[in-house]
Amino acid sequence: MHIEARPLVVAAALFSLASGWATESARAASEIAFTVGSYPVDAVAASAVKAKEKALADGQQAAFRALLKRIVPVTAYPRLKRLQGVRAADYGDGFSVRSERNSSTRYIASLDFAFRAQGVRDLLNREGVPFVDSQAPKVLLVPVLSQGGKFTGGSWADAWKGLDLEHTLTPVEIAPLKPEIHADTIKMVMEGRGGAERILATEYKADQVVLAVAEVDASTNKLLVSYGGTDAVGPLVWKRGLRIADGDLAYTMELASVIGLGVLEGRWKAVEARAAGGVGTLAGGGEPVTMQVEFEGIAEWNDIRRRLLGLPGIDGVEVGGVTARSADLSLRYPGGGARLADALAAQGMTLRNFGGTWVLRSSF
Repeated sequence: MHIEARPLVVAAALFSLASGWATESARAASEIAFTVGSYPVDAVAASAVKAKEKALADGQQAAFRALLKRIVPVTAYPRLKRLQGVRAADYGDGFSVRSERNSSTRYIASLDFAFRAQGVRDLLNREGVPFVDSQAPKVLLVPVLSQGGKFTGGSWADAWKGLDLEHTLTPVEIAPLKPEIHADTIKMVMEGRGGAERILATEYKADQVVLAVAEVDASTNKLLVSYGGTDAVGPLVWKRGLRIADGDLAYTMELASVIGLGVLEGRWKAVEARAAGGVGTLAGGGEPVTMQVEFEGIAEWNDIRRRLLGLPGIDGVEVGGVTARSADLSLRYPGGGARLADALAAQGMTLRNFGGTWVLRSSF
C-alpha cells in the first residue's frame, strides 16, 4: 500500500515545486521593471570612501526618479510633483556593480539599482499616481547607420547596446541588419513610409521587428533618426532630428537611443493605461490649447494631424479654418501647451508660443 501511494506523494511534491517555480517566475516578471540598470554615477569628495558614499546616495535618488518616469504615463507626470520629498533609500532593495573605477577623491561606476516593487506600488497608489509596470513582449530592434550609401550597425548599434534593455517596460533585443533587407526597404523607413513591417517580419521571422535608421545630415548638423516596423503596440513610423552639439556625435547617438527607447515605452504605457480606464481619465483630464498649424502642403498637414491624433492624452480636437498652408486647431491636453510641446518634440514636431499664440510645425 505504501508502494502504491509513493508515486502520488512524489507527484504531489513535484506539482508543489512546479507551482512554486511558476509563482516565483510570475513574481519576478512583474517586478523586473523596478530595477534601473546600467545607471552611471560620478562623485567627488574629500576621500575615496566619501566619494563612493555620495555617488551611491545621489545615484539611487536619481535612479528612483528614472524609475518613476519609466512606469508613470507621460500625461500623469505632473502628479510626480507630489513625490519630490520621497527618499529613494526608503524604497531601495540594493544595488549591483557593472563597472567601477576610483581615485583618492573620485568614484565613477555603472550600477544596477533595485527598488522594492510592492513598496513603490503602494506609494503611487497612496498618492493617486497612475502607473504601468507590466512588460511588453520583446521587440527585435535593428540599428542601421547610413553613411554614404553604405549601411552598418556601427556606433549607432553600440549606443543602443549601452542602454538597459532588460528592465525597460519594452524589452529590446538588438539584431544585425540582414543582407536580405535591401536599400529600398531602408529608404522606405527613412522617408517615413509605411509597409516596412511586412518585409521585416518575413525576413526576421518575428512579429515585432523595428528598423532604426540613423544618418548624419551635414547641411543641418543634425542626426536624423527614423523608425519603421512593428513594436508591441502595432505598426510604427516615427522620425526625429537631433542637433549635434559641439560635434559630439557619440553623445547625440546616445541621446537619440534613449529617446527612441522612451518612445517605445510611451506607446506601451498609453495602451496599458487605456486598458485600465483611459489615459485621459488616469491623468485627470486636460487643459485647453489653441494653436495654429503651419505646413507646406496637404500631405504634410495630413501627416501632422495623424501624429497629433495618435498622441496619448489628446482630447477634444476641433479643426477651425484650413488654408493651403495653415490650420486653426483647438484641443485639450494634460498640463496645457507647455507639456504638449514636450510630448510633441518626441513625435518630431515643434510647438512654440509666439506672443501668446501657439504655433505647431513639423521638425522636418
